[in-house]
Amino acid sequence: MSEAGGTMDVVDELMTDHREALALLEQIPHSSDPRERRDLADTVIAEVVRHAVAEEMYVYPAMRDRLEHGGETVEEDVREHTQLEEIMKQLEAVEPTEPRFDTLIADMTSALRHHATAEESEQFPKLRERVPSQTLIELREKVDAAKRIAPTRPHPAAPNAELFHKLVGPGVGMVDRLRDRLTQRQTG
Repeated sequence: MSEAGGTMDVVDELMTDHREALALLEQIPHSSDPRERRDLADTVIAEVVRHAVAEEMYVYPAMRDRLEHGGETVEEDVREHTQLEEIMKQLEAVEPTEPRFDTLIADMTSALRHHATAEESEQFPKLRERVPSQTLIELREKVDAAKRIAPTRPHPAAPNAELFHKLVGPGVGMVDRLRDRLTQRQTG
């Protein structure tokens, strides 16, 4: 919790997202039920995509503006998001009974853990130092709203840019959610 009267700020929210996604990923290798494995994978994919889009829309611009070497930091984070999207796109196409599924789950877990560790140990503490707590709370509210309309599927060929997500993302998100309903895909 942030210091602002116990209200969660954007850092709290993003760290919670990291923990929840990693916990879902860690459940998958322990299940032998193909349907459960697929549902868990689809849920974690949707959650990570929503998280990444919201981060790129609202958190990365703040990091770029407020952190020393913010532009370079954000570029690295976007590269990591792209790597995760490529893994998730491959994972969507693999049956949960195939050995490659477990390899991709391990790859995704490793990439997400690396990304979360860098953000949580270096970037988020600096963000809290340089951004007023009320602004961090307002960023959490924007991130929450963005996650509700964000895509639920990886689109690695799409730009990972704030303007693209704000202009095109809601439409892509609507199409993804429609596809999810039609295919009965679990997304959380």
